[in-house]
Amino acid sequence: MSNNLLQGKKGIIFGALNDQSIAWKVAEKCHEQGASIVLSNAPIAMRMGEINKLAEATGAPVVGADVTSADDIKKLFETTMNHFGGGIDFVLHSIGMSLNVRKNKHYTEMDYGFNQKTLDISAMSLHRVIKTAWDMDAINDWGSIVALTYIAAQRVFPDYNEMADAKALLESVARSFGYHYGKRKNVRINTISQSPTKTTAGSGIKGFDGFLTYADKMSPLGNASAEACADYCVSMFSDLTRMVTMQNLFHDGGFSNTGVSVELMEMVEAQLGA
Repeated sequence: MSNNLLQGKKGIIFGALNDQSIAWKVAEKCHEQGASIVLSNAPIAMRMGEINKLAEATGAPVVGADVTSADDIKKLFETTMNHFGGGIDFVLHSIGMSLNVRKNKHYTEMDYGFNQKTLDISAMSLHRVIKTAWDMDAINDWGSIVALTYIAAQRVFPDYNEMADAKALLESVARSFGYHYGKRKNVRINTISQSPTKTTAGSGIKGFDGFLTYADKMSPLGNASAEACADYCVSMFSDLTRMVTMQNLFHDGGFSNTGVSVELMEMVEAQLGA
């Protein structure tokens, strides 16, 4: 159902790969709520994914960009501003990739070259995107930037590997740049810490199905779906959240504040009694 929360707003959405992607759901919801969008992803992801289907459904142009390249990001913003005839109102950063995870390198056996690339792609890309927008004065007053993160930035999930470090850095970038952009143009920058969600990227993590089940049993509301996360992103892009910035916002059904749940204890007791 549309409430036209984003009527007249314009934005860039990074990271839509296929219909399992949170970014894909966000793009659909933003379109439904009246926004005009530009879709972007890395050229290799665009070849592997189905982004053109989303572009057709939302009437959005697709502009490829390697987020480790300042030149690519600048071209993306130039193309977007030319397309819209001016500045933009929101950005979704839904980007994450771990080379050590892909190469089955345990955290204690980390390849530091891989790690540097992981941090650049998954975290410092947010800084690069924001800095480019800052330098080009690309984001309108009271604009909103949201990056997706995970609670492994605060707690240990052993098989989440170096992505935990990347998410911690991502959240720090959002806070630090959030101060400066807020002072300059009232632009707000936040991260959303989402429940484990069955996306192409998430499913590549060892033991992911266990993550999913554990979190669902721990959370009083259950795991938050990708669709619900998209709705939350819409609210963060809207004028209803103008005074929210520099926050890490948990969208996880209550998982982050639950010590232990009855359901989890019953499951453990059943296994011990078996």
